[in-house]
Amino acid sequence: MKTAAVAEHYGSAGIAERVLAALREAKGPDAPVTPDALAPFDHFHGRGVVATQEIAAQLALQPGERVLDIGSGIGGPARWFAATYGVHVTGVDLTPEFCAAAETLNAATGLGDRVTIRNGSALALPVPDGAFDAAYSQNVIMNIADKKQFYREAFRALRPGGRLALSNLCAGPAGEPYFPAPWATTRETSFLASPDEMRADLIAAGFEIAEFRDITEAMREVQRRTRERLDKGDMPKVAVDIIMGERAREMQRNSIRTIEDGRGIAIEALVRKPG
Repeated sequence: MKTAAVAEHYGSAGIAERVLAALREAKGPDAPVTPDALAPFDHFHGRGVVATQEIAAQLALQPGERVLDIGSGIGGPARWFAATYGVHVTGVDLTPEFCAAAETLNAATGLGDRVTIRNGSALALPVPDGAFDAAYSQNVIMNIADKKQFYREAFRALRPGGRLALSNLCAGPAGEPYFPAPWATTRETSFLASPDEMRADLIAAGFEIAEFRDITEAMREVQRRTRERLDKGDMPKVAVDIIMGERAREMQRNSIRTIEDGRGIAIEALVRKPG
């Protein structure tokens, strides 16, 4: 993984300030800063908080559990999980600006004691062996060339019996994605594996597969509605706009085209570490 290029793609100054400004613009200057209120602005993936809710349902989180967020971005899902389920979340992200924004927003929501952010690589997670009851990763692995190591590290971090929920964009049969995309400006930092390769890599890492679902058709419907709003010019400001700035709309359109044209397949999976 070309770590500097990946971090440069995502990083910019003042992310937390822009998120809080967007919240105030949408909700009013005195709006409470809560994970639910922030959700449109800090869940940096295609279906926002809906996708996070699906991950939560898969993991069946219990109060007090220790949860690992691999590729935690600016921490929206981590805060939402901590507030909604009473869990303790450790987020690891490669991009320093994301980590700084996450810590600022953790403090703003009063969740600094329940969400810990660490700057580091998914290929060498800065966490102890067997430290977590559950883990998740949303739309991160497209930037990871060494996917086997990614899954091995997740396996190492989980206790025996721990579970991992994944939302991955996989390679489709119709060719490479359109660029720039939300996860990569060029093909140099985009690494899509096929669904079969994803399944094989998970098994090779030692996981047992509990669920493995192709949700591409559901994604197409969501993206059709997004495209209509983009075309009409009435798409509200969301996380991708705040984080990626002027590039965001072109990236969103290319992401939609990638799914529509069979160049990307959306997979959700739940796997478990034996024991």
